[in-house]
Amino acid sequence: MKKEDKAKIIEKIQGDLSKSKVMIAADYRGLSAAEMTNLRKQLREAGVVFHVVKNTLTKLAATKEGKAGLETLLKGPTAIAFGLKDEAATAKALVNYIRSTRSTLQIKGGFLSQKVLTPAEVQSLALLPSKEVLIGMVIGQIKAPLYGIVGVLAAPMRGLVGVLQARAKQMEAAPQ
Repeated sequence: MKKEDKAKIIEKIQGDLSKSKVMIAADYRGLSAAEMTNLRKQLREAGVVFHVVKNTLTKLAATKEGKAGLETLLKGPTAIAFGLKDEAATAKALVNYIRSTRSTLQIKGGFLSQKVLTPAEVQSLALLPSKEVLIGMVIGQIKAPLYGIVGVLAAPMRGLVGVLQARAKQMEAAPQ
């Protein structure tokens, strides 16, 4: 491969590294071309870019980008899923593909916020709810005490209204 071609590949990988929020490395041995195409299609729908990479060129790009810990995952045949949107969605998409197709694809690990992830940590990342669900859960936790306060503050007023209504009924029933 020519030096110019290698420089272009390094630049492309470096661009993917800079744009991505999470990277998950996988061993793709045993996948057919049709399975790789199907995997890329499913990952693309989740906002994930999936590339088979050359380890030496990826190490150079990672060093240039300041993601030095990524080198530990670059052993043997490697493909990297670059998560451009949601961190958990990337892990979910890969894990769901492996489960649904019983694929031979094996997760080597990941890289998130300057931290190298083990395959088990990638699996646990896949179990996280989506960002929207987490936001909804936080909002629900914030709203619950507010509803409690409203109920406590409204209770005396409801009691007073109940007493006044009972007295009004009593006055209506009393002979004049």
